[in-house]
Amino acid sequence: MSTAGHAFRDNLTMLRRNLLHARRYPSLTLNLLLTPVILLLLFVYVFGNVMSAGINGGHADRGDYVAYLVPGILFLTVAMTSLGTAVSVCTDMTEGIMARFRTMAISRSSVLIGHVIGSVIKTMAALVLVLGIGLAIGFRPEASPVEWIAAAALMALVSLALTWIAVGMGLVSPNPEGASNIGTPLVMLPFLSSAFVPVDAMPGWFRWFAEYQPFSPFIETLRGLLLGSEIGAKNAVLSLAWAIGLSVLGYLWSRASFNREPKR
Repeated sequence: MSTAGHAFRDNLTMLRRNLLHARRYPSLTLNLLLTPVILLLLFVYVFGNVMSAGINGGHADRGDYVAYLVPGILFLTVAMTSLGTAVSVCTDMTEGIMARFRTMAISRSSVLIGHVIGSVIKTMAALVLVLGIGLAIGFRPEASPVEWIAAAALMALVSLALTWIAVGMGLVSPNPEGASNIGTPLVMLPFLSSAFVPVDAMPGWFRWFAEYQPFSPFIETLRGLLLGSEIGAKNAVLSLAWAIGLSVLGYLWSRASFNREPKR
């Protein structure tokens, strides 16, 4: 078997390991998934009437707010699921599993790639669940099949980018608790974006940050794809630039951290 063939086999082995681990120990994934679901229901049924006053010039109802909210909750789900990857990677480091893999005749990159691909698969499954709940409470997308494919590709690309960032966080954290804490800013960014209210409704001193940080372009692009609203060239370009840039940054950071990490 060629070198590429061995690497591909090792990637599949590590992917299978991570998926089996998630199935046997689902508590972390469930805890991270419950938060965006609870927030979705909370903002719709508790704060929906109040929050809807901030969109469509105050003429929106709860149904309009559901349509506005669901794309933001979907990306919140992506961020929270990637945080679980940071904890999982750090757990492997502190328990000596990474050191054991280094002594085995396997592709070194497969150790990280297995975590990343496994996380993206789990994230996409979580997004299907959250989207299903959104549809059950009144979310009615107007996307064509091509727009659905583009929306799925966008969420998968963002999931890939955030997962590589999360892997880097897990590799540099001293313990799983530290990995959870260091990933908190990643989870907080959706709350500081256009996920819950338009950036135009925010104070001027904060509006610039909310508009140009990664999640606002992601969310606005997804809204345009699913709801038929205007995306705008700025949001489309910023979405791709942030997603590709974070993917490259996360990959280089993770690879460097993994290669210099001492054996344990």
